[in-house]
Amino acid sequence: MEDKLVLLIVGSGGREFAIAKKLLESPKVETVYCAPGNIGMQTVGIKTVPIEEMDLDGLLKFAQDHEVDWTFVGPENVLCAGIVDKFEKAGEKIFGPNKRAAQLEGSKDYALRFMNKYGVPTAHHETFTSPEKCIDGLNHFDYPVVIKEDGLAGGKGVTIAKNQEVAQETIKEMFAGGQTQVVLEECLVGPEYSMFLVVSEDQYAILPMAQDHKRVGDGDQGPNTGGMGSYSPLPQLKSSQRQEMIDQVVEPTMNGLIKGEYHYCGVLYIGLMMTEDGPKVIEYNVRLGDPETQVVLPRLETDFAELVTKALNHEKLPEIVESSKKTLGVVVCANGYPTHPLHDALVGKLPDSDKVVIDYANVKGTLDNLIGDGGRLFMVISESDSLVKAQDNVYSYLSKLDLPNCFYRHDIGNRALKN
Repeated sequence: MEDKLVLLIVGSGGREFAIAKKLLESPKVETVYCAPGNIGMQTVGIKTVPIEEMDLDGLLKFAQDHEVDWTFVGPENVLCAGIVDKFEKAGEKIFGPNKRAAQLEGSKDYALRFMNKYGVPTAHHETFTSPEKCIDGLNHFDYPVVIKEDGLAGGKGVTIAKNQEVAQETIKEMFAGGQTQVVLEECLVGPEYSMFLVVSEDQYAILPMAQDHKRVGDGDQGPNTGGMGSYSPLPQLKSSQRQEMIDQVVEPTMNGLIKGEYHYCGVLYIGLMMTEDGPKVIEYNVRLGDPETQVVLPRLETDFAELVTKALNHEKLPEIVESSKKTLGVVVCANGYPTHPLHDALVGKLPDSDKVVIDYANVKGTLDNLIGDGGRLFMVISESDSLVKAQDNVYSYLSKLDLPNCFYRHDIGNRALKN
């Protein structure tokens, strides 16, 4: 009889909660560790490990000592720090791109140069290394203009400036805050979609697609966040449009990874906008997204552990089978998020429900007395026969909670329900 897998997940948020939970569903998996994890993970049998995600030496030693079959990396900062290179050098299997390939997320400028080189459609853009040149560069763009920090920003380093005054102030703040490069882009118009590829060298499989809600407030108002909620599938996306995305974006991207000898083995997220001129890439991420993972993985009927194992072994990837169910999730955040999130926000005990599940993120304390630890605290998710029912289930549950130090959006999924 084949030995069951012992796995390690790196990270602590809702994304890692969803990954570990999905892997535990597989009959091929015995144990899933998560480092450092969060207190809520014990509700679904995940074993948390008190090793910080950036302690690469500690993570490697744990994987070796506990005979971990393979490690799955959740957060982008750990990938950009080179954890994959370190593990592979030590002979340990790890799912994620190496440090070079991680620059596709680690630097907006690097990603845009990759797109230009391999013919991947994206917005008109320019990169600047000083505030003076960047402000002068505004003359090359119409308003609104998109201003992006070059480096990692947790999904929050993007400002859409409606006029010159806001643009200039944003540029000055970004450079004063330590940015050495700032990117200006034309503001594309159209619906945004999230596409996730499981990549293994020259082959890929596309996971169920989702739509994220980035702005902090209802009606897409306020600053960008790491994501306030999401849903899957996308009833408004035509199959012909999805095929356009594959032909015009996925194929040239894969061609670039192969020709550029990136030896990519991991997840590649493509943030897409369907414009009047066809699909265009907003950004690449080199890992699963949060909060999309929490609604994508429940719809994946293909054995996720088997999919990752085959990708790591460069074997033929299994066919992706999607559930007919619809999933929708709403993120609950600490007041003040994303700029100045409140820490130590009292959440208390979240009641059980047969209509929703909770994926925990930035929480501490005990399950009977949860305390928010800043930022996005947990996500309430429902899986149902329709998005309307899923949305009703989530908001009905949320309406019964007493969360004076927290907030959430009230319109997650409305874009799909209008169609």
